[in-house]
Formats: sequence, C-alpha cells, structure tokens
Amino acid sequence: MRKPVGAESSPTVLSVSPSGEDGSSLERIFRESDLTLSPKFDWTLLASPSLASSVSILGETPIAIVVCESELLPGTWREVLEHLLVLPDPPLLIVTSRLADERLWAEALNLGAYDVLAKPFNTSEVIRVLNSAWEHWRHRNEFRASRTTRTAAG
Repeated sequence: MRKPVGAESSPTVLSVSPSGEDGSSLERIFRESDLTLSPKFDWTLLASPSLASSVSILGETPIAIVVCESELLPGTWREVLEHLLVLPDPPLLIVTSRLADERLWAEALNLGAYDVLAKPFNTSEVIRVLNSAWEHWRHRNEFRASRTTRTAAG
C-alpha cells in the first residue's frame, strides 16, 4: 500500500526511461553538482526502465516527482501521466526528450505535466526545475492539509 509523502519528508524522484544513461546522468547531478537541490532535504532517486515497472513503483513508494522520457516504447509520457492522475497524491511529471521543442512543451503543459527538460541534461536547468517542482509539490500538499484541517474543524 502506498503511503503519502509528507510535506516535510525528503523528496523521492522516479526516473522513467529505457535508457540507463538518463538515470546515471540524474544521479551524477544529484551527487556531484556544485549547485544544490534543496539542501535541507536528502533527495532519493529511483529508476524504472518502463511504463509497467514505473506503475508498480508508484503503487508502492511515495514519489513527489517523476522525470519521464517522452517515448518509452512501449508507452509514452502521456500514459505515465494518466497513471499519476488517479493517485490520491499525484507526483509532478517532468517530461524529457532530445527533441524538446515548443510543440512538446505546449502539449505537456496543457495536458498537466509540470515541465519539460531537454536532453542531454543541463545541470543547472535540472536543478532549477527539480527545486521548483519540489517547492510546488510541498506547497500544494501544505494547502491540501490545511484545507482538510479546516474542513474537519468546521
């Protein structure tokens, strides 16, 4: 059973990509960058090579952010998004692609993705987007929690 991620817990990021290089690049950015991911948190990175394995992980592990290759073969980022949106506390989706053009960016944002990252990854851009996504996710959950508390008290 999936436990909710608390706003004060450390973020877990799931990388969904058939390329092991994506997970390795993100791991390097997490561990070796001079820039920092929200430093008061210990970031965790999990990797999944496919849509099927990512759905399994999402069902069992609290995830705040999913970084997903646009084409999973079989599957796409849209199918990952569909699975995320049925979760009680859906992670934010960041789509990645070597062809991260305006069309992909507009489609991804219009359908509910948080952002798009071009590959190969630019360290400062990855850190900026992940920090922004984490702050957005935390504030969204703090707002939900305060609304639930007000509703229960009222």
